[in-house]
Amino acid sequence: MNATRTAGEPQYEPTRTDRLLAALGGLISAYVSLAVADLVAGRVRPEAGPVPAVGGAVVDRTPAGLKEWAIRVFGESDKAVLQLGILVLLGLLALGVGLLALRRRLLGTAAVGAFGLLGALAAVTRPDSDSAVDAVPSLAGAVAGAALLYVLTGRLRAPRPGTDRADRRGFLIVAGSAGLAATGAAALGRAVGTPVQENAAASRAALRLPRPDSPAPAVPAGAQLRVPGISPFVTPNRDFYRVDTALVVPKVDADRWRLRLHGSGVREERTFTLRELTARPTLERDITLACVSNEVGGPYVGNARWLGVRLADLLREAGVRPPSEGGPADQLVARSVDGMTIGTPVEEVMDGRDALLAFGMNGEPLPFSHGFPVRMLVPGLYGYVSACKWIRSIELTTFDAYDAYWVPRGWAAQAPVKTQSRIDTPRALARTAAGTVMVAGVAWAQHRGIRRVEVRVDDGPWRDATLGAEDTRDTWRQWVHPWTATPGRHTLTVRATDGTGVTQPEERTSTMPDGAQGWHSVVVRVEGG
Repeated sequence: MNATRTAGEPQYEPTRTDRLLAALGGLISAYVSLAVADLVAGRVRPEAGPVPAVGGAVVDRTPAGLKEWAIRVFGESDKAVLQLGILVLLGLLALGVGLLALRRRLLGTAAVGAFGLLGALAAVTRPDSDSAVDAVPSLAGAVAGAALLYVLTGRLRAPRPGTDRADRRGFLIVAGSAGLAATGAAALGRAVGTPVQENAAASRAALRLPRPDSPAPAVPAGAQLRVPGISPFVTPNRDFYRVDTALVVPKVDADRWRLRLHGSGVREERTFTLRELTARPTLERDITLACVSNEVGGPYVGNARWLGVRLADLLREAGVRPPSEGGPADQLVARSVDGMTIGTPVEEVMDGRDALLAFGMNGEPLPFSHGFPVRMLVPGLYGYVSACKWIRSIELTTFDAYDAYWVPRGWAAQAPVKTQSRIDTPRALARTAAGTVMVAGVAWAQHRGIRRVEVRVDDGPWRDATLGAEDTRDTWRQWVHPWTATPGRHTLTVRATDGTGVTQPEERTSTMPDGAQGWHSVVVRVEGG
């Protein structure tokens, strides 16, 4: 061992084993830091944890094209993939910080603190943050991680008495104990839950949906075709698509929830509780929702029975008039508890369609992932301009005065749903036997309805499909066409005509800026003869 000392610490040349242990120490320190931060966030606000906060900032700054690619490739797992990517990056950085601390103990420890400050800054600058307390989880985690790294590198830098070798046994004992303690604390925290989550779950369990004053008509018997492989007419809640930017699903206590209505043309600002909304005249309606990120033939569309109150009634009671009646506001900006803003044309909300503030979905309170306690939906508009989940305020303004979240990111400010049709069965690249094959799927053009669906085999003539019974013009419609399949490779194509007589165009376009369009085709292989 060298006798030279700097800042009171012995200098020595670390062995390869010491460097491996130092890298491991950085990794374990990062793990403990995240575990402590997660545990504290459970007591503060789950969304304030460093991974959700940094991940949310990444989502906000990700180019729209890259987001679309992630949704297309990873589907509804895109958020999990993002968080995993963040953890992998943090792990790699932690390995480097551990090696740095072996040489420069204080500098390595300071690096952990810098990462904590970054997480704290991300948390307090998120749109849903309203308190500096959101910085506490990241800062607490940073303190724990930095302290552990300082102790661990001290074991490697300070040789055991009477030797010139690092105290590796002490290092392993401290590292193992810290890792086990962090794992146990994290598991206990997740098992016990957080006060926020517990209160939200209790308020949802206690909610009794009112009987609708205006019930939805019974779904016509012929709306659900008896064709294996076709999408069910009513999408179960567990299967309903979810596309949003929330890395942590907001869990809102319905008893504390409030909805603020304000802005241009509002005679007097109003605030509503959930109890006040459910006491109003309620509507039950079957409405199909579609995401603007849905590619031609994609899965991000679903149909459900919603229960809520008519949004136009609340607006008129507050003195709001649509632009066609001289109202000063042409945009309604809905804000979510997670900071999302969604801009909706006032005219469409108040033109007589069943625009709802919904609190029920398929006979039960909204699931947390679909907006509990209250969400907005407007038939005929894509979700990003109409379907605000976890809504907390509605502001009346103009499109000239304010751009909602998606507009600066390249999406259109207004986006009516385009006419679309999809082949559900047979699936793309399926193999099927020769003979009669039932080609079937769904078509939708919310608020216009579906008048006709046609199917083409290869370059042959278009043939009319048989339509399922129409529920309402705000829901999708099933269709089926019996095809006499012959051996070989075949391309099946579908197109739909909406209730106004307009047929969807052939040319495919991407989802940006206002939704994809084009005919859906699948290639199948027919065997036998």
